Amino acid sequence: MSTSLFDLTGKVALITGASRGIGQAIAELLAEQGAHVIVSSRKIEGCQEVADGIKAAGNSAEAFACHIGDLDQVQAVFAHVREKHGKLDILVNNAATNPYYGHILDTSVEAFDKTCEVNIRGYFFMSTEGAKIMRDNGGGVIVNTASINGIRPGAMQGIYSITKAAVIGMTKSFAMECAEHNIRVNALLPGLTKTKFAGALFTEGVYEEAMKRIPMRRHAEPEEMAGTVLYLVSDASSYVTGECVLVDGGITL
Repeated sequence: MSTSLFDLTGKVALITGASRGIGQAIAELLAEQGAHVIVSSRKIEGCQEVADGIKAAGNSAEAFACHIGDLDQVQAVFAHVREKHGKLDILVNNAATNPYYGHILDTSVEAFDKTCEVNIRGYFFMSTEGAKIMRDNGGGVIVNTASINGIRPGAMQGIYSITKAAVIGMTKSFAMECAEHNIRVNALLPGLTKTKFAGALFTEGVYEEAMKRIPMRRHAEPEEMAGTVLYLVSDASSYVTGECVLVDGGITL
């Protein structure tokens, strides 16, 4: 039986951290479902490559560089959205950083500041600016990529886990206050996913220990995260807000 619940035709979607990994998979899937996708990340070259691939597949995309830790660049991307498109239907906050892997007691101020700058401040001001455009145009959807580390801290990933717990709290706060503007806000909580970003978790010894704790006995591929995001940004989840969806192969059971 066919359904239009997942049809995103006519929607404008901005995805950060979309030059590779989970963000790229999300951008490609939303474009396949009819959305015009703005592929964003720190470096324009990677964004352009993904956008070109989407267009080569017959779908609609453009590239726009934005480092979400830089508030001037955050303002610039939303100024571009307003000027070129006049609306924003979907925002996926997926860009993140994790510069330090080690004991929490040895966390440097530099690693602390950088992680919070991107993972907390970046998500917050991307959400406020995106939601203002949505509010002015009758509503929209925000999805934040958090992590299972936000509910169960990862070893040697202290400050990263703390920021992802903050993203979960941020998701719920935005959901509560933005519902009156017809803006839904939810979060994706990925488990172990094969990306360059998660490279430290795929080293010998660390990976084998993780496999012992995952009931499905395998890691995820980025494409396995994108389907949940499609659900959260589509009409299929029209009465869902403030939720944090675990996609982790059962590791948090």
